[in-house]
Amino acid sequence: MEGTNPVNKKLAAALSGGAVLVLALSGCSSDDNSDKLNSWAKEVCDAVQPQAKKIEAANAAIQKETSDNSTPEDVQKTDAQAFQDMSDAYKAIGAAVTKAGAPDVENGETKQKNAVKELNGISASYASLQQKVEKLDTKDQAKFADGLKGIATELDKLSTSGSDALKTLEEGDVGKAMSEQESCKSASASASATTS
Repeated sequence: MEGTNPVNKKLAAALSGGAVLVLALSGCSSDDNSDKLNSWAKEVCDAVQPQAKKIEAANAAIQKETSDNSTPEDVQKTDAQAFQDMSDAYKAIGAAVTKAGAPDVENGETKQKNAVKELNGISASYASLQQKVEKLDTKDQAKFADGLKGIATELDKLSTSGSDALKTLEEGDVGKAMSEQESCKSASASASATTS
């Protein structure tokens, strides 16, 4: 059953780009911030950490499936579950950013709304990829490989287009406040481990 492997490797490569979005949820420099902003950052980072782990685990599951000599059925099952987990994780991050409210910065509300919209959009995209994987014909190796190719292409687009509003949310003081949170540091470390 070697036929699915090259395609599934492409899928894994495209997928690992998805973890970069979680990386976007951690800042990079440190500075003094208002207590209000720090508590906002802590709330978001604490919520992001378990979701980052979930996304990392989903990535790892697909990577593992590519290294094994897996049957199309195994690949389909693993990928569908991974996409569902990722969809759930991005939705949960969106909910956490909603719950935390607007960060205490200029245009905070607009930035927050745009980021939530983006996170929910990413969640919906993974949900639709899950449905597509589940509909693939595992009985026909060639058709299955073609179907996976299409999914890998969509994943590529998703992983490159998804993080603009998140980056905007984390510019300046918000990023600084997040970078000081232990939970964001560890989320960022685990996400970069998967993407490297």
